[in-house]
Amino acid sequence: MMTFLESRMSATDNATPLRFAINLGNAVLAKTLPDGQPGGITVEIAQKIAAEQGRVAQYITYPTAGKVVDDATHDRWDVAFLAIDPKREEVLRFTQSYITIEGTVMVRESSNWQSVTEMDKPDVVINVGKGAAYDLFLSRELKHAALNRLASSQAAIDAFLDGEGDMAAGIRQPLESAVSNNRGFRVLPDNFGQIFQAICLPHAQDQLYGEISHYLNKWQENGAISEIINRNLAES
Repeated sequence: MMTFLESRMSATDNATPLRFAINLGNAVLAKTLPDGQPGGITVEIAQKIAAEQGRVAQYITYPTAGKVVDDATHDRWDVAFLAIDPKREEVLRFTQSYITIEGTVMVRESSNWQSVTEMDKPDVVINVGKGAAYDLFLSRELKHAALNRLASSQAAIDAFLDGEGDMAAGIRQPLESAVSNNRGFRVLPDNFGQIFQAICLPHAQDQLYGEISHYLNKWQENGAISEIINRNLAES
C-alpha cells in the first residue's frame, strides 16, 4: 500500500501540495529512512523542485514502478521518477535522463554463465520484478528465455536466493548488494542494457513539465544533480 508523507518546504501553509510519486522498488534511487520517511536521490530532487515552485512537497511512496504508471491517469500524483520506456510514454512525458544505470543479472557461483549474451536460451527462467523497466525491455528483446515475474525487484532477488529461477535480472547495485550478503552467487560483469532514469509527468501537465525541464537543465549544468547522485551513491 502507498503511504503519504509530507515535507514542509519554504512554502506557505495554504499552498497546493506538489505530489511526488516515489518508487521504493529502485533501491539505487530511493529508500526508507530510519524514521520511516522516504529518502535518497529522487526525494532530494523532489525537494529541489518543490522549493523552486514554492510549494509543499508531498511524497506518495510505491513498492514498484509498475504501480506508479498504473496511477498516472488517476490524478494520484503530479511528478514521478521512472526509467524512460516506449510503453510508458503512452501515458507519460519524460524529461532528459538525469542518471543512467545498468541492467544485468545475478547467477549462482557454480553456474557456467559468463555473459548476459548467453541468457536468451530455451528452458532458461529469469526472475524479474513485474513492470520494472528491465522487465519491459527483456519482454521485447528475449525470444527464447522465460520471464518469471515477481511482485517487485526485491522479490525477484529473494526468490532466486531461495532457489527459484536460473538467474535474477535487475539493476546492478542491488544485485551486487545481494551477492555481498549471500555466498554462492555472483553478478555478471556486462549488462543487457542501460536504463535511463528521468523525471516524468502525465501528458496534461504541459506547463509544469516545461518548468521542471528548465530546472533540470540548470541543475545538470551547475553540478547540483551530480552532487546529489554522487553523495547518495557513496553513502549506500
